[in-house]
Amino acid sequence: MKKLSTNIGFLSLLALLIFSLSSCNRGKNAAIAEDLPPGTHAVSIIEVIQTSNYTYLQVFENNVKYWIAVASREAKAGDVLYFTDGMEMKNFHSKELDRTFPSIYFVQDPSETLDRSDKSMKSSGKVQMKKFNDISVEPATGGISIADLYKNKDNYDEKPAKIRGIVVKFNKNIMGKNWVHIQDGTSADDNFDLTITTMDEVSEGNIVTFEGTIRLNKDFGAGYAYDVIMEDAKATEVKMEDDTSM
Repeated sequence: MKKLSTNIGFLSLLALLIFSLSSCNRGKNAAIAEDLPPGTHAVSIIEVIQTSNYTYLQVFENNVKYWIAVASREAKAGDVLYFTDGMEMKNFHSKELDRTFPSIYFVQDPSETLDRSDKSMKSSGKVQMKKFNDISVEPATGGISIADLYKNKDNYDEKPAKIRGIVVKFNKNIMGKNWVHIQDGTSADDNFDLTITTMDEVSEGNIVTFEGTIRLNKDFGAGYAYDVIMEDAKATEVKMEDDTSM
């Protein structure tokens, strides 16, 4: 009888300990997720993988684990990040990691603090691209430069255009399209990068001439909106960056 009482006491103590730990975890998650602005995510970081351009983070939100990618930043397990809707990429392959993520969200506005002002946590959808100052690409024959496009964007709305630049970013198969960022070394105000959607595949570092339709104020949802974009483009000429025959 004494042995049975001891076992019952041990099981009771173990149950109390498990309950206490569960309560602590519930309290932490509730504190993170409490009273968030609409559309805002609050996640706890579980795992961090650093690469040259991105920080890959496995995160925990509402009892679900998933992966996000943000521009390179310091992060560690246990940190909390806030962000609005990201763009999901399925079967994304990182060449640097030689790893394929079945699903990953690319987040443009991660923050360690939650700003509750009216302008807080609203994603503009405009990817903040790095400006490459050493780029200089001549416009294609019959084409325009990025500076020309932005200076006279109203004249090009819903019209075909030809533009040449160096591919500085390529994302494959997002919403059924490939997404390309090009730069040609020209700019108008702070506009030096053009987003292009295409079914063609190109590589970063290629000099490509694209022909497509210019559209203004294009909103794809999930916070991804563009003041100027070229859609349904064809890559009519592709050369390597070191090819000077152009």
